[in-house]
Amino acid sequence: MTDHIPDELSVVGKDPRAYTDTLRPLHGIVRNAQGEWVLLRHALVVQAALDHERFSNAVSSHLQIPNGLDADEHTAHRAALDVFLDAQALAPFHERFRRVAAELLAALPRGVAVDAVSQLGARYAVRAQSAWLSWPADLEERLVAWVAENHAATRSGDRAWTQRVAQSFDDIIRTVLDHCRGTAREHDAENVTARLMRTEVNGKPLGEAQIVSVLRNWTGGDLGSMALCVGVLLHYLATQPALQSRLRAGVPDAELDAVIDEILRIDDPFVSNRRVTTCPVTIGGVALPEGARVKLNWTSANRDAAVFGDPDAMDAQRNAPHNLVYGIGKHVCPGRLLATLQMRILLRELLAATASITLDAQQAPERAVSPVGGWAKLPVVLG
Repeated sequence: MTDHIPDELSVVGKDPRAYTDTLRPLHGIVRNAQGEWVLLRHALVVQAALDHERFSNAVSSHLQIPNGLDADEHTAHRAALDVFLDAQALAPFHERFRRVAAELLAALPRGVAVDAVSQLGARYAVRAQSAWLSWPADLEERLVAWVAENHAATRSGDRAWTQRVAQSFDDIIRTVLDHCRGTAREHDAENVTARLMRTEVNGKPLGEAQIVSVLRNWTGGDLGSMALCVGVLLHYLATQPALQSRLRAGVPDAELDAVIDEILRIDDPFVSNRRVTTCPVTIGGVALPEGARVKLNWTSANRDAAVFGDPDAMDAQRNAPHNLVYGIGKHVCPGRLLATLQMRILLRELLAATASITLDAQQAPERAVSPVGGWAKLPVVLG
């Protein structure tokens, strides 16, 4: 007996967290209207994520480096690229991120509503990533507009629109590469983009298409994701004054990082990643054929009561070993340290620059809908 919902199942226009909360107790795996098999329970998501032989990451006809690679090719590219994203490589950028956050927060009004997602999250993401990658500051408005259009295109399900938006981001990257060729010094150790352009994998330099793919992976998804993360974090702090007060009093970096991870587990805006089966597989009692399109639903898995008990209860220390916000296995998100660092710095600056963070009494927050999670709009008042 297969455990699945009829093929007309659709999450379009639904809050993926609330919707999968209703599905997961009844079904470990469902099939959506697009014919994809969606894994909802923690054990199944972990099983597929760690089965690198039978669940392949080569899911797209477009070049995706390194996340769309498998086996030795993936290992070689991660070895060459992860050195850009470890703690030592990121250390010189702490002060840059702090200045970005401080300047942005100083310009935001106090006592009136601001949108935590678009006015704070998206702006901070664009400025922080540009500071890290040495991208020109005059790209900010173009990148912010891209984030908004990308969200709209993704929510629409319109493939043609989504492809146009993706191409427009590649065009931005090529503009940056042209700029970098003309201005970067050969031995500029802190110009990440310039260093990437000199990177080799297995003794061969990356081609332009590969460099564009890497930068798309580092930025295209992360800009929108960071904006959503900021919305989730601020909503939680605004509705949990005791936690907000504790963090204002000062906690070590490790504790703050754990709190950030746990808030994002409770309301995970990184909804899912795709896989494709390389052979017939039976998982969760369901027989999948070779070539089946599979989604690992991180948002759902991170709220599985079989692992976390009450999914809304914060217990950062207990839940940390099971938290799947950044994935698991050799395909774990390479940018997890960068993302956590940027969010930690933003929260520290935000708490230092304000006396309170509250939800706006005049405007209700608006949840994001599939295929993204978190909040689409979050009006908050900075005291």
